[in-house]
Amino acid sequence: MKALYDLPAPAKLNLFLHVTGRRADGYHLLQSVFMLIDWCDVLHVERRDDGVLSREDLGAVLPADDLILRAGRALQAAAGTSQGAHIAVDKRLPTEAGLGGGSSDAATCLLALNRLWDLNFSLSSLERIGLSLGADVPFFLRGRNAWVEGIGEEITPVPLSRATFAVVKPKEGIQTGLIFTAPDLRRDSPAAIISGFAAHSEACVDGTPFDYGRNDLQPVAERLCPSVTAAIDWLGCQGFAARMTGSGSSVFAAVPHDAQLAAPPSDWQVRKCSNLDVHPLVGWAD
Repeated sequence: MKALYDLPAPAKLNLFLHVTGRRADGYHLLQSVFMLIDWCDVLHVERRDDGVLSREDLGAVLPADDLILRAGRALQAAAGTSQGAHIAVDKRLPTEAGLGGGSSDAATCLLALNRLWDLNFSLSSLERIGLSLGADVPFFLRGRNAWVEGIGEEITPVPLSRATFAVVKPKEGIQTGLIFTAPDLRRDSPAAIISGFAAHSEACVDGTPFDYGRNDLQPVAERLCPSVTAAIDWLGCQGFAARMTGSGSSVFAAVPHDAQLAAPPSDWQVRKCSNLDVHPLVGWAD
């Protein structure tokens, strides 16, 4: 049986996230820098010849019909293939965290099945499928740290210096839909430009651009989930400037590589992560 094992699906951090407008169809227009980090889910994919897509949860239990299975079905339909797969998922990333775990899982699934089924779909073809699943999926398919605009489909690679981050996930999660439907969400941030981000990076004494801009979703998230504020304050009391990633509830801060963090509340997840230059599966689609 043909199989691919130990396939990583890394998380991302939003270094900043500005909401610059809203389209007539309700989608929000965003600007952000997405950065890959070395906190990953792991997928194991085995080919089935009966056309069935099945999933096995090795860690946390996922919803019955998650983005992984939806990605597999979408690729099956696009390719017109009769092949199937059994996908085992070691879910290590927290959900409702703003880390992009579901989208990253979907991207790794698409890359794996494209190879396992010998489809030879181009990267642009996979991106079109990915965008139908979620705005973050094309970024993970590209596999490089990037300036992201539009609804997530405008992706420009950006170089980032290597650094270490403390990532904190409080017990409570936040549903993304509650953030974007909130009446008090700021939706009129002035458009930024990549050269401004690059100039900020060059002006930093240590060359790290990780305090550029802000997260426009954070005030709403803090109102809905006070634990976001508590996590930011917990890092702040240790001398680290923190902000929320994505729609939360995770927050992060750049920290020295040898930083020793205080003991967090017992129901929080705290992890020191390094950023990645590229996705471990970059190049799996031309």
